[in-house]
Amino acid sequence: MTTLRLVIHAPTPEALDRGIRNLANFRRDQPGAEVELVVTGTAVRRAIALELDDPALRVCANSIATQMADVPADWETVPAAVSYLAQRQMHGWAYFRA
Repeated sequence: MTTLRLVIHAPTPEALDRGIRNLANFRRDQPGAEVELVVTGTAVRRAIALELDDPALRVCANSIATQMADVPADWETVPAAVSYLAQRQMHGWAYFRA
């Protein structure tokens, strides 16, 4: 049986708030699934303000640079979220925009 894999994309502060709820709901409903929350754009500053600490978090390095933001060193970054999201989908991950 194939593991269910979902990538949630949050590009705005409002989308990040929804994405955090989506993440919790998905984990509760699908405890054996893999899930990631990819933060881009203006959602980066919201993530910093919320002091997110979740192993599912992935933050776009391009967005960090554009927002001129300082993110915690332990946050996992991806060079370009657009490529990362495309690669995830190519490898069978479902895409959900929060």
